[in-house]
Amino acid sequence: MPITTEALADEMYALISEYAGKRNLKAGDLTKEMIARHGEGACSKEDCKLAIRSLIDSGRCVYSYLGGSYIQLPPKEGAPSGD
Repeated sequence: MPITTEALADEMYALISEYAGKRNLKAGDLTKEMIARHGEGACSKEDCKLAIRSLIDSGRCVYSYLGGSYIQLPPKEGAPSGD
């Protein structure tokens, strides 16, 4: 049974939160993990792309460039920027 984009986005957000400050995750890392969890029949690369777009568009996550594109939680208000 296919998984909804919203459910995928929620799982991805939980995974990003779990690894925040420990490991940077790329879009491909998230896609591979979701397909491994749910199987290719229930979760496609296109489904994962839509879920990632949903996370970025909603502001729950942001893209960061640190020698590669990573998906992270947005910086907290008042937190020092990396400047």
